[in-house]
Amino acid sequence: MRIAMISEHASPLAALGGVDAGGQNLHVAELSAALARQGHEVRVYTRRDAVRQPATVEVTDGVTVVHVPAGPAEPIGKDQLLPYMGDFGAWVARQWRDGTWVPDVVHAHFWMSGLAAVRAGRECGVPVVQTYHALGTIKRRYQGVKDTSPRERVGYERALGRAVDRVIAQCRDEVAELVRLGVPRGRISVVPSGVDLQRFTPDGPQVPRDPERPRVLTVGRLVERKGYAELIQAMRLVPKAECVIVGGPPADQLARDPLARELRELARAHRVAGRVRLVGAVPREQMPRWYRSADVLACAPWYEPFGLTPLEAMACGVPVVATAVGGLTDTVVDELTGELVPPRDPAALGRTLRRLLDDPVRRLAYGTAAVDRVRQCYSWHRTADQLAMIYAAVSAAPTEVVA
Repeated sequence: MRIAMISEHASPLAALGGVDAGGQNLHVAELSAALARQGHEVRVYTRRDAVRQPATVEVTDGVTVVHVPAGPAEPIGKDQLLPYMGDFGAWVARQWRDGTWVPDVVHAHFWMSGLAAVRAGRECGVPVVQTYHALGTIKRRYQGVKDTSPRERVGYERALGRAVDRVIAQCRDEVAELVRLGVPRGRISVVPSGVDLQRFTPDGPQVPRDPERPRVLTVGRLVERKGYAELIQAMRLVPKAECVIVGGPPADQLARDPLARELRELARAHRVAGRVRLVGAVPREQMPRWYRSADVLACAPWYEPFGLTPLEAMACGVPVVATAVGGLTDTVVDELTGELVPPRDPAALGRTLRRLLDDPVRRLAYGTAAVDRVRQCYSWHRTADQLAMIYAAVSAAPTEVVA
């Protein structure tokens, strides 16, 4: 099967850790590779954001990234990309009409990708599958006036849910949100993201650490909603432990990052600066070493559409303490693979971390169960299998061609 992935701002080639480079980039990269291993041919369409970018890049056998000339060839924040989605979709449609490669199905990642995918799909008779990765209703609810999304976002997301052939939700919480948005329940399928089980394993080298000091690790982009401030406040209740924050810009650029500076000042204000360490960006291949070095992973976002880092930690045998939001309520089984706490509650987070760090037997039990759960439910092979069945189902149905 020939599969087109549209990921307008999140290239699978991008370095992770920036403001607009995180879970979606990784999801698209890993899913494309897993589908290619199963014999499918995948082309990923993403916006060209540099003059010297090649038109196409072959990533692996069966996966090609296509850089679409839509808007200026320079980095642009994703919230400013909406005006270029018409050109994006029109360019892709021309390639499919005039070229030798036409997909059997197009899978759009993020709502703006969906707009481009629907345009190209309708013009060329290609069915469209949509994964939102994040919903505007949720972002607006939690960020309020700080939400920089285009004001049309929620309306477009609602229309997309009715226009595409299938909507892929990544967790049960997202299904409920989509139904409230007006997406017909019968068009929604739940298919979670996966984790690389060859890379993330319990056995292997660790980053060196002080064996006398328990380590709380947290991983992700440096954005406010990830809950780093709440975690730093919680460390007051975990007096013997260190908190290591992995993610954001490279270490030598942290001093210029506004949130990094705020977090360091917060740590000083709460008298935990000596136990809070910001590492900055870490190469992907080194992440298993960091997970294995931790006694527990803390994942404390205000909201989280899915969340890949808990899965990676669980695959390494590390218990997870997470806020009970979004996809985390699916992946982390409370009191089996870790523990769930209320969001934006530093006291509850601190008490839970301290109790778990004081109980090595419970940590071992959680970590063992976490590995079993990830291997049974969250491999990329399983995700690709489920999506391939959906692709086959929608591509078998007749699709109207819009003149």
